[in-house]
Amino acid sequence: MTDEKVITAKALTKKFGDFIAVSSISFEVSKGEIFGFLGANGAGKTTAMRMLCGLSLPTSGEATVAGFDVYKESEKIKKNIGYMSQKFSLYEDLTVKENMRFYGGIYGLTDKRIKEKSQQVLADLHMEAEQNKLVKSLPLGWKQKLAFSVAIFHEPAIVFLDEPTGGVDPVTRREFWEMIYQAAQNGTTVFVTTHYMDEAEYCNRVSIMVDGRIEALDTPTNLKKQFDAASMDEVFLQLARKAVRQE
Repeated sequence: MTDEKVITAKALTKKFGDFIAVSSISFEVSKGEIFGFLGANGAGKTTAMRMLCGLSLPTSGEATVAGFDVYKESEKIKKNIGYMSQKFSLYEDLTVKENMRFYGGIYGLTDKRIKEKSQQVLADLHMEAEQNKLVKSLPLGWKQKLAFSVAIFHEPAIVFLDEPTGGVDPVTRREFWEMIYQAAQNGTTVFVTTHYMDEAEYCNRVSIMVDGRIEALDTPTNLKKQFDAASMDEVFLQLARKAVRQE
């Protein structure tokens, strides 16, 4: 992790009519940091993430992602980030190899680079024997690890992970987090939402949103001290009880 800031947000706000989904949030994320972005359903974290990914224009405020302005340079943001969601990341009716070729093409990699990266990913995941299998035939844990590898296939500055370990077993979750640590060590910033509070402990810093606002932001150790809590689960519950709105 370095002092270089790859995400900055200042009074970032998103309104839908009279409803304020995200209310004047401000924070910075450093290069190579694992940044946890937490909140109960309806807290506004998905809306905030969509603005940072260049998928939704803010109503007001400022933000840059990978050095690009969210208002004027959303297409450049999309080319310099990776994204993985729990719900949709891979094409189930394509093979493992076809998914990598497809995403490599979308991100503008050369055929040679796609081939090199594909071989590297297959070796790292020990999936050489599965390269010609349809993705839908793979166990969920394998799918999730492959989806993460595809999300960082083009070596983006930042990868956004939206509840990436939902539904997978504890062993696979631990393996997945080892992959996250490796990506961060290689200089990729990891911006992750999760509803597993033990995973919040793995982050360098954590922000917790309540009703569209960031109510807490610090290291897990400092947050537990601040809220006199034994775990991040306790910290989260103390803040979540303040929530007024529901999704």
